[in-house]
Amino acid sequence: MKNVEALHKEKPMNELPVMNDGEGIVLFHPYVPKAAIQGVTDVLQSRWIGQGPRVAQFEKEFSHRFAGSGTSLAVGSGTDALHLAYLLAGLQEGDEVITPVFTCTATSIPFLYMGVKIVFADVDPNTLNISVPHVRELINEKTKAIVCVHYGGLPCDMTELLAIANEYNIPVIEDAAHALGATYKGKKIGEISPFTMFSFQAIKHITTGDGGMLIVQNKELVAQAERIRWFGIDRSNKQKGTWENDIWEVGYKYQMTDISAAMGLAALQEFDLILAHRQKLFEAYKVGLKGSAGIKLIGAEYADRTHAAWLCTALVEKRMEFMKFLRDHKIESGQVHYRNDRYSILGGRRDDLPNMDAVEENYIVLPLHMHMTVEDVEYICSVIKKGW
Repeated sequence: MKNVEALHKEKPMNELPVMNDGEGIVLFHPYVPKAAIQGVTDVLQSRWIGQGPRVAQFEKEFSHRFAGSGTSLAVGSGTDALHLAYLLAGLQEGDEVITPVFTCTATSIPFLYMGVKIVFADVDPNTLNISVPHVRELINEKTKAIVCVHYGGLPCDMTELLAIANEYNIPVIEDAAHALGATYKGKKIGEISPFTMFSFQAIKHITTGDGGMLIVQNKELVAQAERIRWFGIDRSNKQKGTWENDIWEVGYKYQMTDISAAMGLAALQEFDLILAHRQKLFEAYKVGLKGSAGIKLIGAEYADRTHAAWLCTALVEKRMEFMKFLRDHKIESGQVHYRNDRYSILGGRRDDLPNMDAVEENYIVLPLHMHMTVEDVEYICSVIKKGW
């Protein structure tokens, strides 16, 4: 594995995985720093391979970088982190929660565990983030939380969402699975709302194989969060050998392991380079596609927030022809996420989401990952400019 700086200087096309029809530029590729290999090896040769000192260290270092005055809690997946946030927010069976229709199903699935009513909000057609005007239309006295997703890494309109939430005295819960390193009006994503979730799934900015982090701003919720992620057990009392302590709330097996934390710690050391490289690729797309006919880049024109550049998404004409055209030039593309109301388990298709309807057949995700160079992006843009 080449280091990040080397990836800026050369075009490792022959190192990319083979697509179905030959070599090319793939849509996603995990990035694992060399230091992670040694870190995991050290853990495997140590006393601790489950939740141990490296998890605590990862939480501490993550908080220092992203949490402001909040506390970071490492868990086994981003979905674990979301469910934990929903529980800590006090959501109960029968409550209503406004959540974006366009996101990974992980955002919505935990509500099914809890019997919470999902109220889907439309997208903003310029960002594919949640539509603030539609949230305003949907909110009522039964609404107990607003969930927002920073699609692709571009922060939502947090000032407006927080104003609505404060008016109704309910929390905003940020699904920031795409947005590690993003900022909004000078604040880091992670220090703005009561709850913020991050994902360390295989192809995210940093990976722990799979894993997640929940940032909680209210210190009074930390002990409860630590119990819930470990079967409801107070581990501090357990490790003191005092087994008179009771279990009085339902808990889950949501903890992170030291194996995963070792990967996360190594990735944090390279995070500034990782983020800079991804943002450099996104900027190259902005330059390369400016003025191109039939395609519009999503999230390219915002000065009050920084894009974390997890996805590069565009709206295109004749999407199927576009995808085939790219594939013919050995470039992979895809939709990645789908409107959640297409799934029967989440209630089936809704007829009150006109913005989602309008973009549904046009959005497409272009390659953006650590095994790409600016030259790769320039090649992709040159192909697109030929027309399809």
